[in-house]
Amino acid sequence: MPQADLVLEGGGVKGLGTVAAVIRLLEHGYRFPRIAGTSVGALVGALAAAGADAARIRSDLGRLDLSRIPDRRRPGLPVLSEGLALLTRSGAYAGDYLRDWLDRELSALGVTTFGDLRRETDGDDAKLPPDQHYKLVVLVTDITHGRLLRLPWDYHLLHLDPDAQSVAEAVRMSMSLPLFFEPQRLIDPVTGEVSLIVDGAVLSNFAVEIFDRTDGVLPRWPTFGIRLLPDLPKGIGEVFPGLGMPLPPPFELLKKVLITAVVGHDQTQLSRPEVRERMITIDTSDVGITEFDIDQASRDELIRNGRDAVDRFLARRNGQAARADLRTKLDASPRPKIGTD
Repeated sequence: MPQADLVLEGGGVKGLGTVAAVIRLLEHGYRFPRIAGTSVGALVGALAAAGADAARIRSDLGRLDLSRIPDRRRPGLPVLSEGLALLTRSGAYAGDYLRDWLDRELSALGVTTFGDLRRETDGDDAKLPPDQHYKLVVLVTDITHGRLLRLPWDYHLLHLDPDAQSVAEAVRMSMSLPLFFEPQRLIDPVTGEVSLIVDGAVLSNFAVEIFDRTDGVLPRWPTFGIRLLPDLPKGIGEVFPGLGMPLPPPFELLKKVLITAVVGHDQTQLSRPEVRERMITIDTSDVGITEFDIDQASRDELIRNGRDAVDRFLARRNGQAARADLRTKLDASPRPKIGTD
């Protein structure tokens, strides 16, 4: 049975492609010892890390009502509710529906806290700290301290017991798209300090290097990255249409500085050829990140694109393995004698 660690990029509604890709990998027989995800990638990763098979993930997502994800606060009136929430809570929508849905689905799989997702450590990186032996890593951004948090790995920075923390709450934090969903809070029980938490994509939307070994030992299995967004900043207009338009010189410079601050780390990783080789890239260009009213035809296309991307990736990977195996056999075969005795 093949194994691979997974890194799942965030991308809102585009994540339907991620769902299809993970299901397709499971159908090909893959199992995932560790999964890291941001935003919707964390949501899909949580289900897979909890042990959901292809049929279960398909069933779980079938119970997710996309139209309810932008959940308004009182008085529940369009525009007015969003405006009041932005002014009083710094986010247009609560995000409670998504958290509660995931908590129910994970509970049905026997997972509530990260303690339920601890994993065996045999063969792990010798330099890996004890608090990093989990099946799932959720990326969030702590804007109070200006840092990326890898949960549950970094709960100790806030004096929190990682085993006691809710998986659904961590995923909800990772999906706190600034201004769209309300930011979340983590309270340090020792200092009393409150950290304001938003979407992990603010600092790292695709941490494809997160499981790379640092002890010089060859990896036991590969890491596959599932990617939804185009290369940035060139493709920023596809992700945020308004940012694709040119601005007057001073504002254009400021825009580029902000975009680079957000995407620079991930783009540096993506420029490495060995990273590109382990990426499953899904075409999601026809769907917006917050297009929660997506029609059925677009939904079906995203799912088809996710499945097709996995099939192409595995066909290319298997072809490369077959060629490498052939070269090994040729190198090991006896060489014909040249000339006469």
